Amino acid sequence: MTVSDFLKSLPSKVKPELLEGIETIFHFDIDGDGGGQYTVYVANGRITVDQGLCDEPKCAIKTSTDTLMGIVNKEINPMMAVMTGKIKISNPGELIKYAKIFGLM
Repeated sequence: MTVSDFLKSLPSKVKPELLEGIETIFHFDIDGDGGGQYTVYVANGRITVDQGLCDEPKCAIKTSTDTLMGIVNKEINPMMAVMTGKIKISNPGELIKYAKIFGLM
């Protein structure tokens, strides 16, 4: 699975009822082989993923392909990745609200 596969699978993975009344925008800026820049929108009970960084995010995540996929595959502890600087999060509180929904914890 690639970063793109993971992010683009979010709309089908997340139950719409978990998203009711929630609205946010995330930027994922992923360096390395298979990385890229993505905007994840959560609004109206659904998730939409676009390539590129669009609009003003409530949270921006910058990391490497290896780190993000390590977190997704449960090989890297997300809190250790943050504490060691392997992942930078502009608004950790916003990401924590969605980390379980997205499968990052």
